[in-house]
Amino acid sequence: MSAKPKHIAIYGKGGIGKSTTTSNISAALAESGFRVIQIGCDPKSDSTVILRGGAELPTVLDSLRDRSRPKLEDISTLGFGGVLCIEAGGPVPGVGCAGRGIAAAVDLLEELDVFGTFKPDYVLYDVLGDVVCGGFAVPIRDGIAEAAFVVASSDFMAIFAANNLFKAIDKYAATGGARLGGVIANSLQTPYARDLLDDFAARTGTEIVGYVPRSQAVAQSELYGQTVIEAQPYSEQAEIYRALARRVVGDHPTRLPKPLDGPDLKDWAKQWGDRIFGVEHGAKNSAARL
Repeated sequence: MSAKPKHIAIYGKGGIGKSTTTSNISAALAESGFRVIQIGCDPKSDSTVILRGGAELPTVLDSLRDRSRPKLEDISTLGFGGVLCIEAGGPVPGVGCAGRGIAAAVDLLEELDVFGTFKPDYVLYDVLGDVVCGGFAVPIRDGIAEAAFVVASSDFMAIFAANNLFKAIDKYAATGGARLGGVIANSLQTPYARDLLDDFAARTGTEIVGYVPRSQAVAQSELYGQTVIEAQPYSEQAEIYRALARRVVGDHPTRLPKPLDGPDLKDWAKQWGDRIFGVEHGAKNSAARL
């Protein structure tokens, strides 16, 4: 690896599994001998919890409130495989902007020369993507990340959030922001999920970089406070995460997505709704005839 780390932002709607995905990518990279930093950019502050076995970790914002100048050891801990875990945190509930923690974390990490001290090969930012306000946009807006990846499932609200993220990436790329690395298709369960996401990617000029099926191995591993890579290293799901990690950090061209406007997205969703209903209705009729 070169002396300069590669910074990657991974966005996704809350609850879509982006933290699970990011943490397993970090674990897979660490397992392969790379030095990794994972920065949780979500006010819930749970991005790195399965890398650190559920151990407590003060957030950057909490540390800034409690002391004038936190040290690196005050805001970080080493997780599985030596991954350096950091949580940006959020404001006191009901007060302030949730995105502020990200900006504060980035400023503090630069002040502490974390990247020069830890010398990572990869820095992964796990970012809430429901609302791409100023704070949450920092990793892609300010040229910090070289590429952004979007985690999505076949649920419409996840697609809706991904489409909004494409708009933000388009906006900031024009002034030096990160371009899109691709879409991570996560939590695939229904027979049509892969085709739906492939179609969405084609319509928006993007690419699916990995397909991650819904798996009991993920739920079991998280009950132990671990990634699949740590808890079930020989499982099929672990191999899927390893392949995804190689794809995310590999040298592949980034692109500018072509997000759908509101009416087009609505029409596209309705077409898929009709298609899915037709398939399921036909299957039920066939079963009834039997």
